Amino acid sequence: MPRFSIIVPSYGDGGPPGRVDTRVGEGRLSLALDSVLAQSYGDFEVVPVSDAPDSVAAAVAARYARRDSRVRPVRARPSQGPAGARNAGTRAASGAYLLFLDGDDTLAPGALAALDARLAETGDVDVLYAEHERVPWWEGEAANPAAPLLARAPKDAFSPVEAPHVTGVQLPVWGTLYRRSFLAEHELVFPEGNFTDVGFGGLVSVHAGRIAVLRSVVVRHLLRRQGDPLNLPGAHHMELLERVELVLSRAAEAGLSEDRSGPLFEQLFAAVLKAAAHPARLAGRHRAFFRRAGKLYRRHRPAGFRRPAGSLGVQHRLLAAGAYTAFRALRDANRTATAAARRVPRARSLRTRLYYRSQLIRRIDPGLAVYCAYWGRGYACNPAAIHAKAAELAPHIRSVFLVEAGQEHTLPEGVEHAVIGSRRYWQVLARAKYLVNNANFEGAVVKRRGSVHLSTQHGTPLKKMGLEQADHPVVAAATGSFDRLLARIDRWDYNLSSNRLSTEVWERSFPSSYEMLEYGYPRNDVYYTASADDVRRVRRSLGVPEGRTALLYAPTHRDHDTGSATRLDLGALCDALGDDFVVLLRAHYFHDDDRARPRDGRIIDVTGHRSSEDVCLAADALITDYSSIVFDYANLDRPVVVYADDWDVYRETRGVTFDFPGSPPGPVARTPEELADVFRSGRWAGPEADALRARFRARFCEFDDGRAAERVVRRVLLGEPAERIEPAVPLPRRTPAPAAVPTSSRS
Repeated sequence: MPRFSIIVPSYGDGGPPGRVDTRVGEGRLSLALDSVLAQSYGDFEVVPVSDAPDSVAAAVAARYARRDSRVRPVRARPSQGPAGARNAGTRAASGAYLLFLDGDDTLAPGALAALDARLAETGDVDVLYAEHERVPWWEGEAANPAAPLLARAPKDAFSPVEAPHVTGVQLPVWGTLYRRSFLAEHELVFPEGNFTDVGFGGLVSVHAGRIAVLRSVVVRHLLRRQGDPLNLPGAHHMELLERVELVLSRAAEAGLSEDRSGPLFEQLFAAVLKAAAHPARLAGRHRAFFRRAGKLYRRHRPAGFRRPAGSLGVQHRLLAAGAYTAFRALRDANRTATAAARRVPRARSLRTRLYYRSQLIRRIDPGLAVYCAYWGRGYACNPAAIHAKAAELAPHIRSVFLVEAGQEHTLPEGVEHAVIGSRRYWQVLARAKYLVNNANFEGAVVKRRGSVHLSTQHGTPLKKMGLEQADHPVVAAATGSFDRLLARIDRWDYNLSSNRLSTEVWERSFPSSYEMLEYGYPRNDVYYTASADDVRRVRRSLGVPEGRTALLYAPTHRDHDTGSATRLDLGALCDALGDDFVVLLRAHYFHDDDRARPRDGRIIDVTGHRSSEDVCLAADALITDYSSIVFDYANLDRPVVVYADDWDVYRETRGVTFDFPGSPPGPVARTPEELADVFRSGRWAGPEADALRARFRARFCEFDDGRAAERVVRRVLLGEPAERIEPAVPLPRRTPAPAAVPTSSRS
């Protein structure tokens, strides 16, 4: 039996009506598990609990279980929420002591060793409370709110009578150590529904006979950027009173002394009064909440209970009397009412700002959608694919594509557009119901109530993105203000993901309350819908000679080396490969005006071609370094060769999300000579390359099946419920567009 069982629950939607979705950050689950497995103390098991077999959390847990036998994943019923997940983990645990983490939590280094050492000092206890840090997402100092409370506790193990103020009502469930046999003896489980922590912590306090505290930080708890979801408006606040009644009824049954029941009662009603002081949260049931709370107060008030002094004591009196009007008057008198001035958008000029603001007060046009790709560089990527599908499935919605001045000619015939910075640009941004972008709209754009913002992204994140760039100075300096980035992210209602890695990374990098759409990338639909004739047509338009094997070379941008579009001597590569090959060079779009690119008849520069999808269709194989194009190209199931000449430098300066050369889509070369040999030897298209590519596709082409755009249009523009959206077709049943030069004909 291990000393500790660390239970890490993950839970999401699908619970009973009225339950607030308190989904833990699945994208950070790997960080939580890493923090446990890195502990110097090793006598433990980890029990990650997920409530959906196809969730990110389930996939992450399974991956860790394959690597470490101490990880024992468990499944919970999806309808039971956080209580069900924690209870399922408790039933599966075999350790002497249980420690709960949320997926947003990490164990502090040395935490388990500190807990074990403290137990060696105190002997067995029913519950061991420890300090914790509450860490803001971005700015602000970490807080340790438990420290003052635990500082007043006895130094040795103690009975609740000796320190009745130390209860599980004020101290969190996560980071507290519970003796498993104590919970089993008293049949203590997490109550279903909302405010389950209050109920469980209170019940533990009622039954605990021997307690100890640890005066060091065990858990670092990441605060949600949008705050505690339990504080959102809704009828769920009535459940707080159910948890309070449960704890106080159990305390009465247990015959708690006045010394113990008084502090427990005061702490529980501190939570009740806090809720009553925010009538907007109670969704019109503020008077009913106050009346019911007053009845509970009168019924369970311990004999001899002394109300607190000052304003809080007056609130106790008013609650006991059921005097809600006087209570509200008192609370309002204690606050300084401030009107939130509406933020004036900072557009380019005073005249433009005034015009934009005048448009913002007009009615939103429910039949208008605005699209933008790559900061207005043209009709491209996921926004273009969604725009085209919307014309088919949602023709009642008028679509306007945003482009920079001078890029109007790149738009297909019949596509309505607005030039960025024009009055029409600000007008459609202010009036549109739907706003779709693969990057971000500028900071001056206001998120209107009733508008729907979709971030489509524009690649799978091999490199660090968003907030995770902060640890890499070269990238962080170019990113600018992370505060402004967060403000833009908060406008999103939906965020698109093409695979589970993306889902995990987006949740860490772009923390907000959007709905994640695991639908695949609409721009990749063409890889499953294009025909052999389409491939031949594209090759002819690019000038690829008939019968030649086309190698697409698509290097990514280096933040630490911005002066070069290419890193490879393509002429030398062509010399080494011979006349059977031709190279399609597609430099990163940051270098699309680079005049230093090679001029060679064997090298076709396709950097300026507007459609990267066309270029991929034309290529029989891909040579890439760390460009996200590799994840899209993998859908075609054609050979890929990785040229990773500077991986160590790139990893350290840019930051990466996984070891790409360690799990590549094909052979890896680190020098030009190795790259040429990969092709000359035939390994680029051999059995080993096929096996690597199959594993890569299974991991990263999970949702791309040719119908991503349809799923997005139905969910976002047509408002169809998520459960009605058909899932992706399994990978073995998909047929990608054929290559012009089949693998079987290669030597």
